[in-house]
Amino acid sequence: MTVTAADFEAKTRFDLPALLAIVVTIFFWASSFVVIRVCLGPLTPVQLAAARYISAGLVALGYLAFRWTAPSKIDLIRISVAAVLFIAAYAVLLNTGEQTVPAGPASFIINTMPVFTALIATFALGERFGFWGWGGTAVSFCGVALIAAGAEGQLSVDPNAILILGAALCSAVASVLQKPVLGRMPALTVTAWVLLIGSVPLLPAVPATLSALAAAPANVNWSVAYLVIFPTAIGYVTWAIALKRLSAARASNFLYGVPPTATLIGFVWLGETPSVMGAIGAATAILGVLIVNLMRSK
Repeated sequence: MTVTAADFEAKTRFDLPALLAIVVTIFFWASSFVVIRVCLGPLTPVQLAAARYISAGLVALGYLAFRWTAPSKIDLIRISVAAVLFIAAYAVLLNTGEQTVPAGPASFIINTMPVFTALIATFALGERFGFWGWGGTAVSFCGVALIAAGAEGQLSVDPNAILILGAALCSAVASVLQKPVLGRMPALTVTAWVLLIGSVPLLPAVPATLSALAAAPANVNWSVAYLVIFPTAIGYVTWAIALKRLSAARASNFLYGVPPTATLIGFVWLGETPSVMGAIGAATAILGVLIVNLMRSK
């Protein structure tokens, strides 16, 4: 993620299209945490991932059929690894975690992604992390530990919170892998390839998924349709647009808006009220992310 001075200036100017893309991404991705909770039960985590992303992959295939642009060999490798991590692995880990972790706390855990991005850049790109970087990482992970300590202040650790942390790691790696490709290919095309390739590992779950959807209540089917169209098809495109127009680190920083938005939607829609321990953990996790991004160069 090393940029020239001219590139830095271009990416730090006010960019209205990028800002609009970020706002759309924040709302749709925040709502997805709540909608996932609605779908789990009638659908297993793998079935929900298959229903959401195979449908989106078919839409992506239709787009590529009319606007075919083949990536280079090295870009195809980058896209393929990013796709499996950002789609199949991310979805199954997050869905499994949200079986017991409410929408708000889950979104706060996912938002540790900038910490992982900074750590990856340190080892992969040789960027300096520094005292504040490591300190912020420790603070953020302490916040995740508090969220994982369970509801209503109980001290029983919820291992599903660790799975959601794994989903955040997958998202960070995928974002770093996508960034160079977005400089060479249109954002919509990259997103289509990611959705198409990322859905392939979920294909074995199709028969069971179709049976589960047929038996599920109507609101679950409508919720799956919402996930496919808005947080997935539209949300991934707007995120790719933001990544194309902004630096990866700056775009990721805007996603601080996702957890409070998800918490608010979860409260209004599902009546999910964060426990005191969960609220402290959420605030601590975000504090750590802020320290990493604002102070890590010192």
